[in-house]
Amino acid sequence: MSVFREAELRYLAGGRQLGRIATVGADGTPHVVPVAWIYNAARDTIDVGGYELERSKKFRDVARTGRAAIVIDDLARTDPWRPRGIEIRGRGEAIALPTPLIRIHPERIVSWGLERGRSARTVAQ
Repeated sequence: MSVFREAELRYLAGGRQLGRIATVGADGTPHVVPVAWIYNAARDTIDVGGYELERSKKFRDVARTGRAAIVIDDLARTDPWRPRGIEIRGRGEAIALPTPLIRIHPERIVSWGLERGRSARTVAQ
């Protein structure tokens, strides 16, 4: 069973490919950058990829801290204004081989605009 709700899974499967990953640098400074991602249904995780990922600051940050967050969002429409999205915070893995990726294991999920109201919860791991 997934830690994501049905509406969240539908949103993650909806063709969006761009998100923003947040990590924390060695000096405590937040770092946020756009990334490509996929929902890994077999592991119930968000997997982040990118060009020369293993040489990036975000990869080093996750390797050092074991933490990451990602926001995936868009506008369902602009008139009336209707943003929607999902924020996933959790344990991060910096995996170098065979294909470099950052894997985010959800611990806290916040979603908005996918169903009525806002949904925020901590998930058991």
